[in-house]
Amino acid sequence: MAEGRAEFEHQLRELGYEPDPGQPGNRTAFPYWVPGGRFEGQDIALGFEVPPDFPRTPPPGPHVRPQLLPVSTSNPLHPYKVDASNFGPEWEYWSRPYRQWKGRESVRTYLVHIENLFRTIP
Repeated sequence: MAEGRAEFEHQLRELGYEPDPGQPGNRTAFPYWVPGGRFEGQDIALGFEVPPDFPRTPPPGPHVRPQLLPVSTSNPLHPYKVDASNFGPEWEYWSRPYRQWKGRESVRTYLVHIENLFRTIP
């Protein structure tokens, strides 16, 4: 089994997503349709900085384009912390780590976590 970005993108393709081949380094980004919650039905892009040892370690949180939430770096709590993204000025980074990761989960499992994030945004 491959690791890191190559494995993450391989699993994305198996799920029907098309990663952007132009992303540098360990980054990947792809179009995403929000399935539920406050932003349900919106077409956005999700980006991730994939650790080199994925699937042992999950990405730390999603980068989202366009910006959907106000940037709030002063709030230390993960459900509310939103930072500028190093993906570019039109992106934002949501500090929402996957805390229950055991080390061999799949992209499918990780995207369930992302779906839950969208469904639970206040």
